[in-house]
Amino acid sequence: MEVFFIRHGETECNRLGIVQGCGIDSDLNENGWLQGKSFFDRYQDHGFELVITSHLKRSIQTVSHFASLGIPFLQDTRLREIGWGEHEGKAGEPELMEKYHRIIQCWASGQYEARPHGGESAEELGKRVSDFAGDLLKRPEKKILVCTHGRTLRALICRLNGQPLSDMEKIDQKNTGLYRFIRHPERWQMVESHNTLHLQATTRIHV
Repeated sequence: MEVFFIRHGETECNRLGIVQGCGIDSDLNENGWLQGKSFFDRYQDHGFELVITSHLKRSIQTVSHFASLGIPFLQDTRLREIGWGEHEGKAGEPELMEKYHRIIQCWASGQYEARPHGGESAEELGKRVSDFAGDLLKRPEKKILVCTHGRTLRALICRLNGQPLSDMEKIDQKNTGLYRFIRHPERWQMVESHNTLHLQATTRIHV
């Protein structure tokens, strides 16, 4: 099995530094649509047998061009972004930023039960992405494209690589950045990490 994991394209909230989480269902902005089209142009001939997204619009829209090829689409709510609780829809407030960095530091030190007020813990996120990865192995398709969200993708990569969730902050990512995995009999192998070459197709796309 070969699986391509990408983060969704840019939204206006991304551009403005506004936290979305799973509670803000943003559309892609113009640049995000360009990023998605650029990814499609580069990988449309790869032979994907299935596209899996979260239920959030920015995830679905990013890979929507693949529907023109007749490829089946599947939505899985376990791929949704982490719930950021009181941070969602906000950006830059000093008190909230202090709380945000405190939570990130807790996760980096292995305190996975820490959560934003009204939000989700890294422990909960890790469980649902592990469940998703386990079910992925039961799929009959051999070439799959998965489009998800920033924090969720970081947790997925940690799980597939056998890394602790405390390594999430070490994983670089940008909108539509690609991570490609091959499944061997007993393990996943990451063969591409943070590939953004498709974004160099036009100068209008931010890399």
